[in-house]
Amino acid sequence: MCIRDSSTIIIRHVISRTQTFLRGHDNEISCLTVSPTGKYVASGQKTHMGFQAEVILWDFEERSLLYRLKMHKVLVQSLCFSASELYLATQGGQDDRNMVILWDVQTGKSLYGSPLNINNSTQIKFYNKSDDHLICTHQNGVLLLTVDKTKKRINTLEVNFGSMKRNFTCVSIDPLDQYAYCGTKTGDVLEVLLDKAIFKRVGPVKKLFSLGVNAIQILPNGDIIVGAGDGTLAKLSIQDMSIKAKNTVLGGISSLTFTGDYTHFFCGTLQSNIYWVDSEKLNPELRNTCHYARINDVAFPYNYSEVFATCSLNDIRIWNARNRQELLRIQVPNLECYCVTFMSDGKSIISGWNDGKIRAFLPQSGRLLYVINDAHIHGVTAITTTSDCSRIISGGHEGEVRIWKIGRQTQTMEASMKEHRGRVWSIQVTRNNEQAVSASSDGSCIVWDLKSFTRSICLFESTLFKQVLYHPEESQILTTGSDRKITYWATFDGTAIRMLEGSEAVSYTHLRAHETGRNLVCRLLLEKKKTFLHMFLILQIEISN
Repeated sequence: MCIRDSSTIIIRHVISRTQTFLRGHDNEISCLTVSPTGKYVASGQKTHMGFQAEVILWDFEERSLLYRLKMHKVLVQSLCFSASELYLATQGGQDDRNMVILWDVQTGKSLYGSPLNINNSTQIKFYNKSDDHLICTHQNGVLLLTVDKTKKRINTLEVNFGSMKRNFTCVSIDPLDQYAYCGTKTGDVLEVLLDKAIFKRVGPVKKLFSLGVNAIQILPNGDIIVGAGDGTLAKLSIQDMSIKAKNTVLGGISSLTFTGDYTHFFCGTLQSNIYWVDSEKLNPELRNTCHYARINDVAFPYNYSEVFATCSLNDIRIWNARNRQELLRIQVPNLECYCVTFMSDGKSIISGWNDGKIRAFLPQSGRLLYVINDAHIHGVTAITTTSDCSRIISGGHEGEVRIWKIGRQTQTMEASMKEHRGRVWSIQVTRNNEQAVSASSDGSCIVWDLKSFTRSICLFESTLFKQVLYHPEESQILTTGSDRKITYWATFDGTAIRMLEGSEAVSYTHLRAHETGRNLVCRLLLEKKKTFLHMFLILQIEISN
């Protein structure tokens, strides 16, 4: 199973769940396709205005890069292999005049090409039995393409839909290459007779699919599997285009892929869920899931690495670290969780949300334990707990650092300290619970005395601090931020001891440290400036004590 994630292709074994990665793109992957026999994989990307968008041809068995195909500009919209796997068809975006290019798979050279000059093409697809015929859907219609090898060009023929106007999104061709079935944003499926390039019929007749048809596939018996934008899975009869079976999944459907015997298929959704569905009754079984928005925080329980928690838009998820399976999902609709941590005793999950509340949940059931209302204005952005589980220390969007006393039935504020002028990104506490350090986007880190609730030391740097932590010996403070450096500070007087140069392209957002005997290992999460933690890149830097 191949999955695209930002600029990386993930190949996951369905049974053993092992993963391998194909890396070669320098920007977000826009489309992905696999050859009919599974021998090749092709991926296209989008890039910045004025630059070429690459298509990479991969050898699936060797997990290696074969060719880089460079002719499109800005965006590669769609890809498709021919039935014989001799050719690869690529289509550019609107800035490339929707250019269609045919490539020789064996040599990686371009053979034929032609701009289509249409509005917003959506998909290109080869016929099942021909290497010379293709079909292309676009915003206002459907084009039939024929490769003229003598004149080395691609001829086009517009399908006649009469007075019917539709915005086409996807297409699938029957095994005999007689009919094509085109999905639309209106929510219906149009049948096209390929020989005469004319519209034949439309379905389903009684009820359209909400939010349009995003994906469409055809079974060997002619029945049509449809995936809609509202998460509806449906099977249409080839006889009268009526709905034979129907079911729903979580999130709008983005792709459908059959197994070799067509008895089951994988269904991918816009909320990053992958379902295993039987082709007869369309009963979905959730196989893989992950966050579909940016991940704001990752937390492990104290002295336990078998599970971890992540927080994002609408929910907190608990994961098994060994098999990468989701164990628990805690949902709070229409809100975003900015930070999450575990109590040191592991009996509760503490989280900060954009509505300014601190919420505590039970780690096994996900049941709400308590809520601290109006903890911060404009959201709780950083949170940590003391080792005796008696206090919570939180940071807010306006720069406040507040300490909360946690009792059996009550949660009261002990102190509120306001010296930061920007968002508090990170807070760490010493083992003896006597001091805490907070990092802010105003370029300051402040060490707080938790007995007198006053400032002890203040550190300044020309950067937006994103993470701060204590060295395991607590003799130094480590910081990282937008300047792409890791800085060591002395806890005694707050002077900078040394700086490590980091990445030249992206900034660090998270920093973790642990002892491995001889070395201190810092784990760094890099933030891509455009995608904001949609993809994690983990580095390890070993530093002698």
